[in-house]
Amino acid sequence: MSPVVKRKREKFSIPSKYLLLILTGVCIALMAITFLTDYTPSTMNKVVGYVVVPFQNGVSRVGSWISTRVDELDELRIVLQENQELKEQIAELTIQNTQLQQDKYELNNLRELYKLDEQYSGYEKIGARIIARNSGNWFHAFTIDKGLNDGLAIDMNVIAGGGLVGRIEEIGSNWAKVNSIINDNSNVSAMVLASSDTMIVTGSLQLMAEGKIGFEQLTDSKNQVKTGDKIVTSNISDKYLPGILIGYVSEVEQDSNNITKSGTITPAVDFEHLEEVLVIRKMKQQIED
Repeated sequence: MSPVVKRKREKFSIPSKYLLLILTGVCIALMAITFLTDYTPSTMNKVVGYVVVPFQNGVSRVGSWISTRVDELDELRIVLQENQELKEQIAELTIQNTQLQQDKYELNNLRELYKLDEQYSGYEKIGARIIARNSGNWFHAFTIDKGLNDGLAIDMNVIAGGGLVGRIEEIGSNWAKVNSIINDNSNVSAMVLASSDTMIVTGSLQLMAEGKIGFEQLTDSKNQVKTGDKIVTSNISDKYLPGILIGYVSEVEQDSNNITKSGTITPAVDFEHLEEVLVIRKMKQQIED
């Protein structure tokens, strides 16, 4: 071992005789303090009371505060967990409610189609769902999910809601495109149900902004046609089956020739909200044959 390390150890060591001397001095000092201050057990208790008790009270308060905070954190953790569970339940119930509303809406649509099916029970029909439509707010041209494979053909009439929607213009193996009677290029031979007076119903997307379609060339020599009269497809229509409801007269005006009349019709079908339709399998030509 090097001399340096040895010297360091000797520097920090206390010989036993000196340690005994120090302890003896401390004892004598304590005895002197006790004798001079008239020490009693109560004196020590007072010292303890002044020094230890406040410290204990402080420790107790801190411990109580920490315990309260821990309990609050536990309660907060439970509340947060319950809140998360409630949020999940609300989300699930919202989905279920939305599904129920959708089911109810579809059920109402199916009920309307069923009533329409009964109304035109003389025609064989097949249900179809709309899968696409042309741009715009109205179903003036749209595609359905049925086609040649389902026995459909061009010019078959399409109905929904309260009456006539249009007819098939294009078709594929599993799809068909329908042109609505509200389209600008649509013309339907129609008649007033009450008087059998004929007219031409003309499609107009501009008029549909007001919820109407137009008619012209009405022959009403007896002035019998009035607001609210039912308009149906006529027997002389070359594409449409007879007697299908188109709508109700909303306005009638005398033309400048004083022979015919024109006006507007409120359609029986809601052309802003269409999802399912019925396609009549029989065409006008087949009935005539």
